[in-house]
Amino acid sequence: MPSSPSSSVGAVGALWWWLRPLLFRLDAEQAHRIALALAARWSKVFSGELSAGDPARSASLRVEAMGLQFPNPIGLAAGLDKDAEAVPLWQRLGFGFVEVGTVTALAQPGNPQPRLFRLPADAALVNRMGFNNAGAEAMAVRLTRLRERAILQVPVGVNLGKSKVTAAEQAPEDYRRSCELLAELSDYLVVNISSPNTPGLRDLQTVEQVQRLVDAVQGPNQRLARPRPVLLKLAPDLADEDAIACAHAALEAGCAGLILTNTTVRLEQLSRPQAGLSGGLSGRPLFARSTALLAQVRAAVGPGPVLIGTGGIFLPEDVAAKRDAGADLVQVYTGLIYRGPGLVRELLRAKRGLALRR
Repeated sequence: MPSSPSSSVGAVGALWWWLRPLLFRLDAEQAHRIALALAARWSKVFSGELSAGDPARSASLRVEAMGLQFPNPIGLAAGLDKDAEAVPLWQRLGFGFVEVGTVTALAQPGNPQPRLFRLPADAALVNRMGFNNAGAEAMAVRLTRLRERAILQVPVGVNLGKSKVTAAEQAPEDYRRSCELLAELSDYLVVNISSPNTPGLRDLQTVEQVQRLVDAVQGPNQRLARPRPVLLKLAPDLADEDAIACAHAALEAGCAGLILTNTTVRLEQLSRPQAGLSGGLSGRPLFARSTALLAQVRAAVGPGPVLIGTGGIFLPEDVAAKRDAGADLVQVYTGLIYRGPGLVRELLRAKRGLALRR
């Protein structure tokens, strides 16, 4: 596959700013499908490879964590590319790692529409997507083809969730099945028990359930010649002490670290509350709580475990705050929707003036 021409990512950015007013007039999920279809098409044509001299691969930005080499600490959060359709484009935009999913063992359509809402006044999104995805087997096919192209220069993580039709007591087997299909194709795995949009999923955020789920994933993972690092993703709505207890349980079960945090169901903080609106809130309103919980967990677990901070990152100062709170790496999603594909390189350029490293 030919390498992307140097002008291609600039063309993506120009196309984004031309399309943005049009896309923002559409239903949020319809706009997302259009943008992702364009990204997927680009990714089939171009390799997304970056030259050694690209600023996103500067030696000063590199992070070593979980036995992996990250070209820089800015990653794409799960949820944007649920089926791993556009990884080459995310790499070309400058991301230091890409997390795909959330993927479930069984393909599922997700919740009824409408289920994705923009809130520009708050620089936020509310989603109740419900893990809509093509399933672990389909992702395994796509990741296999991607690996065969030998173009990846960044770690690719796979975020695992529970299939909606799977009963809570069968959740470990559900996660285990996804792991069996996808672990060897990933660079790291995430056990996601913190989405508010799958009934009963957040009930798995207890010490006992965390241990059961991580043990289920570690079974097939530890049989690999090179076991993958496993992370646990938690919700911001947990009390500090409950989040810390889950963190300790995950680490004792063999996790390399945690992702803090998923979306919040506390919508009362919106400047313009909307009657009947429900789902997971992301974006600027999430920043303060997700960063505060990150700091609490870091203080509790010490410097060893890897913590990935996500939630409300729009500016270089936001990255610095996450790093100051204890994050080794950070992830963006909603900021990318509002700020466009140039956001990643804007955050990376600010490295010269902000301490991205702890």
